[in-house]
Amino acid sequence: MPVTDCYTCDREAEFDQLPPRERIGHDSLWRVSHATGSELLGWLVLVPRRHVMEVADLTDEEAAALGRWQVRLARVFAQELGTPKTYIIELGEAPGFHLHFHVVPRPVDLDPELRGPKIFGYLGRPEPAESPARDALATRLGAALDRLNE
Repeated sequence: MPVTDCYTCDREAEFDQLPPRERIGHDSLWRVSHATGSELLGWLVLVPRRHVMEVADLTDEEAAALGRWQVRLARVFAQELGTPKTYIIELGEAPGFHLHFHVVPRPVDLDPELRGPKIFGYLGRPEPAESPARDALATRLGAALDRLNE
């Protein structure tokens, strides 16, 4: 049964038409997308492909795949972006919101005032990166994810 009023589910319903930034990587359980509303190019979200609202509601198969995706994304960030650390965050405080994990590459030159949880200072800022830049990065990260599977 389709879920109404869920941005993530609405995007999933049109998966084949999504731009590269909305489908950086995927399998039957998870999809990787560039976050919206972030000033930081490369800030991704990892979302289950079915409507889930709480971590406790993941199936064992989804949970196992979640761990693999998190590690793979951290490896791709290190290889492709040279980031020394990857932040993986799930807060889920918005009522009725689709479960999602923020997967954030911490740049080497990140302002110390924005490290750790303060990285969320990059959300809600104007997005300087145009869609073509996000799509180009998405294509690059997607290819790197594919190479990890070889």
